[in-house]
Amino acid sequence: MLSSCTWKVAEVVSCCRFLNRSFGYQVIMFRCAFLILFLALGYELHLSHGTEVSVNNTDNKLCLYANLMVNFSVAYEVGVNKSETVILVLPENVTTEGSACDNTTSTLKLSFGDGHSWTVDFTKKNKTYQVDTIVFSYNLNDSSVFPNSTSKETKSVTVKSIITNVSVDTYYSCKSADVRTVESVIQTLYDVALQAFVINGSKSDTDTICSADMTSTTVAPTTTVSTTAAPTSTPTLPTPTTGKYSIATDVNSTACLMATFGLQIGYKHGDKEETINLVPNMTEVGGACRANSSDLMLTSDTITIMFTFSNDGKKFQLHALNVTVIPATGAPVVAVNTNMSIWAAAVGSSYMCNKEQTLNVTDTLTLYTFELRVQPFEVNKGEFATAVECFMDSDLSFLVPIAVGVALSFLIILVLISYLIGRRKSRTGYQSV
Repeated sequence: MLSSCTWKVAEVVSCCRFLNRSFGYQVIMFRCAFLILFLALGYELHLSHGTEVSVNNTDNKLCLYANLMVNFSVAYEVGVNKSETVILVLPENVTTEGSACDNTTSTLKLSFGDGHSWTVDFTKKNKTYQVDTIVFSYNLNDSSVFPNSTSKETKSVTVKSIITNVSVDTYYSCKSADVRTVESVIQTLYDVALQAFVINGSKSDTDTICSADMTSTTVAPTTTVSTTAAPTSTPTLPTPTTGKYSIATDVNSTACLMATFGLQIGYKHGDKEETINLVPNMTEVGGACRANSSDLMLTSDTITIMFTFSNDGKKFQLHALNVTVIPATGAPVVAVNTNMSIWAAAVGSSYMCNKEQTLNVTDTLTLYTFELRVQPFEVNKGEFATAVECFMDSDLSFLVPIAVGVALSFLIILVLISYLIGRRKSRTGYQSV
């Protein structure tokens, strides 16, 4: 292992795959890990390979197959009323010990790192099978993943799956992201090919497609711009609709996080430049509020985005972004940046920027925000507090073109003076001759 390093690999890109084969698992600390990796390697964050495993039965025949991607966002305590957040990515190199196949029940258990595991339980009835539960277990005593954790126990969270009614002798296929939040864990499952109860040891070539992919296929052309019709330019999408989003600790509480904005995403997909708008009335809202960090998760058929805010007791800022885009064709595009320091304002106030803002998450994915206002901490009575305005919204923004004009004028004057002096010297030289 790289004992001298204080970070581990975060993203599933080609270079990370090489490192993963060496170190066995991947994790982003919401500090500097991604920035180090990004600056050092300069690779784009386009995930195209997942975790692929096969499980054989007692006759040594294939009985369970999986090829999928899973991300975990885990918040954990590091002190009194203080928490940190890490993102774990299910690696390529996992063990399947504990997996089992039977006639009507099967279990897929993927273990990785120091005591972490992801377990899927299947049941079969008549001509269909389904996933009953998914259990994620994480070891807080693993200081390489959870540094300074006040707890040393292994915790588990269980989620109910939406993988149902899969025909026997077919595999379940779903490129769309399935985001589940339980307690302090946000789990994102996507780009899935999964088959339990394999017949005669041969994986099926027939798939059962998830409903989310069927929906995405029909609506994607209205939101995703293709460059094939106009190879030299990309059509411009209309300004996105402004959405209003809020998080509450429970159904009887007022909001603890509020945000309003229109959101557009530009990204590279292969050799194409594409653009997509987030549609508020087709978006589910999730997240969590904590003392020192808050998450806002927005999920639609084609976009999953998580904003992570942090505060030091005096000021808050947008600290991290995790974006997944599901194109109409091809693999999902994933971009993560965990070293951001934008949208900053005093705790107890809000941040506002009505003008269009451009946020370069990575070199392959950019966010454009419109009519933005956010308050991730100390929201009172469900209303925004006094706003700190971005520079472009402030009264001083008009000084920029004036300053540029003055500078250009001064430069022109200098050029004219230099010209006149040079011409005068030239004329004096002629007279002396």
